[in-house]
Amino acid sequence: MIMRDWEELTDMCENCKMCRLSDTRKNVVIERGNRNAPLMFIGEGPGEQEDIQGRPFVGRAGKLLDLLLEALGIKEHQYYITNIVKCRPPGNRVPSEEEAQTCLPYLRNQVFLVRPQIIVCLGATAMKYIIDRNAQISKIRGCWIERKGYWLMPVFHPAALLRDESKKILMWEDFKKVKQRLDTICQS
Repeated sequence: MIMRDWEELTDMCENCKMCRLSDTRKNVVIERGNRNAPLMFIGEGPGEQEDIQGRPFVGRAGKLLDLLLEALGIKEHQYYITNIVKCRPPGNRVPSEEEAQTCLPYLRNQVFLVRPQIIVCLGATAMKYIIDRNAQISKIRGCWIERKGYWLMPVFHPAALLRDESKKILMWEDFKKVKQRLDTICQS
């Protein structure tokens, strides 16, 4: 399923009824940020606030992500944010295999349209569908992986930091690596 432009992608997402998540959503949550950004963040799926507002990463985890990006000097025009699934799984559960597979063509089209050079997988679910189904986030987080012309890095999901503050230093170190690569790309 190839979408030629943003209008077609948005229309298809907003009218999607291909899985049961469409039955319980308030809003389809497609994107936030610059559609021409060199840096793309991919999370798991919308939470309650995202479902209400129709934008990814606007709840507590999103506010933490925004603080982290601001502290590192990563500007809003430099990044684009989306999720594996575009509708909120009930109770903020992890998306099922069927739900993720149904939404992945939308994500592939977003990557094609944005054409980022860096993709950061926020958490285990994003890492599973973008990098390696069998990998463990705790083992490969913070490592660069080059694939099909993209620099990929899995990191902990910001929500994990809200549950376990011991991950903050690791997350900071990983994001410093992202900032360094972003600076290198922007200078060339």
